[in-house]
Formats: sequence, C-alpha cells, structure tokens
Amino acid sequence: MPKFFLNKRLIILLVSIMLLVALIGFSLKERNELSWMEKFVKDTVVFMQSIVHKPAQFVAGFFENVSDLRHTYEENKRLKEHLEQYVLLQSEVESLKKENERLRELLDKKESLRDFVAIQATVIGRNPDRWEETLIVNKGSQHGVKKNMAVITPQGLIGKVRSVSPFSATVQLLSAKDRQNRISAFIQGDENVFGLIEGYDEAREMLLLKRIPYDAKIEKGQRVFTSGLGGIFPKGLFIGEVEEVVADEYGLTQIAYIKPAANFYDIDDVIIVKRKIDMVQEEEEQ
Repeated sequence: MPKFFLNKRLIILLVSIMLLVALIGFSLKERNELSWMEKFVKDTVVFMQSIVHKPAQFVAGFFENVSDLRHTYEENKRLKEHLEQYVLLQSEVESLKKENERLRELLDKKESLRDFVAIQATVIGRNPDRWEETLIVNKGSQHGVKKNMAVITPQGLIGKVRSVSPFSATVQLLSAKDRQNRISAFIQGDENVFGLIEGYDEAREMLLLKRIPYDAKIEKGQRVFTSGLGGIFPKGLFIGEVEEVVADEYGLTQIAYIKPAANFYDIDDVIIVKRKIDMVQEEEEQ
C-alpha cells in the first residue's frame, strides 16, 4: 500500500473536502424542501447564534446604558450649572432692582425734605444681641451728623442719633427698650390730636402713643407724624398708622397702638435729618 494512503490526516482532509463539495452541489439544486443535513446544520447554526446573541446583546446593551448614563449625568451637570447661574443672576437682578428702587425712594425723599437737611447714610453694623435697639451707620461728625438728629427711611421714622464719632454714628431705634426715648407726635385728622411716643410693644410689634386726651375721637388707619414740638425732630416725619386705641390704666387718657411705617428689622440705607431752624441758629451764633 503506498505511503500516500497511510497518511490518515490527509485521507480525512480529502474526505471532508469531497463531502463539502457534495453538500455545496446538492444545496445549489432548486428544491422545495431542505435535506435533513441542511436542516440540521441550519438549526445548529440558529441555536448557536441565539446562545451567542443574547449575551452579546446584553453586554452591548450594558455598555450602551453606561454610555447613556454618563451622557445623562454630564447633561444633568451642565443643566445644574446653568440653573445655578440662572438663580445667581436672578438673585443679582432682584438685588439690583431693590437697590435701585431704594435709591430712587431716597432721592424722592430728599427732594421732599424742605424743612430740614438730609444726610444719606448706609448701615455698616448691627449687634445681634441688640438687633431691635441700635445700629451703626457710616456717617459721623465729619459729615455734619450730631446727637439727637432724627433718622428715617423712605417708609418712615426709625429713631434718632444716640452717639457720634468722626466717621460713624450709632442710631437708637424706636423699638429700643428706653423709657427716655420719647417723641412728640400728632394724629392727623380734621383736628390734630397730640401725644407722646413712649415705648414699644414687642409682642404686637407696635409703638405706643400715650397721653392722648380721653375725649379725643380717633379711628383705625389715621396717620401719625412728628409734631416738631419736642425741639429735636422736624415736623411732619411719618411714623405710622393707628391700629387700636384703648384707655390707660387710670382712664384719664388714651393710648394708641401705632403700626410703624418703617421696618425696624430690615434696614440697609437711612437718611439722617436736621432741622433747618437749628442750622440757622448755629449760623447766627457763629
């Protein structure tokens, strides 16, 4: 027997090639049905594809989801940054709007102050322990500020200058717990009713206008102004509105609860005012 036929590997290869050629030739024929071998091969291939396809699809889907998640995270991060920028911008716009409105109010108030000189000042300090009593402004004696000058906001009277240094001043608020903090005032009406602002009701957050004649007819909503009779404040500074009137403990006079026009808690800018009559007297003395 020749050595050529003794080579088993070559024999197997030749047989495989012959079977493959036969299968190819057989499959090229036009037939309505597949042979059992084609069906077997086809089903085997389909089965193997289904086995391989699912894990491959799962892996591909996993990496696709990770990619989508990463893109979503980056997009969310960008949107969050834009949102934060928008919030900051909106806050800045609101702050500038309020500051603009406040400065306009201050300007309008200055133009209407015909009986006294106005000195605009900014709050630079406030003690948390005495928040309702005092604050510090950035104008002092070098700017013409003196003790006992009235201090207002565009809304109304808030207090008076208690002490002065060259470049700053301490303002005592009307809400301070000081029995000597008295202001001559009147309730505006057909006939003005006079009294004294003495004290502050913390529970009701209202000023107390005392020593009102017992027979005075006062209604809720009437406006209260400084009278100028105390010798310190100019006449006509707006204080607030009457909220309620009650008899005092002896029944001889009445006490009016006054809702302050100004907000004692939130104060940024103020106007320190000085009566013109005081300026004229000082000039005459000089």
